Amino acid sequence: MNRFWGDESWKNAAYIEHPQREMFGSQPIIKQSNEAIVEAFRDRLRKIAGFAYVPQPLPMRNSMNAVVYYLFFASQKPVAEKIIKELFNKYG
Repeated sequence: MNRFWGDESWKNAAYIEHPQREMFGSQPIIKQSNEAIVEAFRDRLRKIAGFAYVPQPLPMRNSMNAVVYYLFFASQKPVAEKIIKELFNKYG
């Protein structure tokens, strides 16, 4: 994941500590929703990678309709965003 994300900040996007402590004082770790992780990656494409246009990704589903992965698109040009949004809307 570090290689894909670029650093270890993915851990902060994927997991949070539960605010309530357990019996022995430790805080349980909670996995964030896939949507929260997707939005964090999308935000990273804008802020860290510097892409001006990053539309909502297209969820790619298997035959059981479960999301297997998300197809992202990032560009510096507004016309590219317009084109990809039309494609994503058509197939999404």
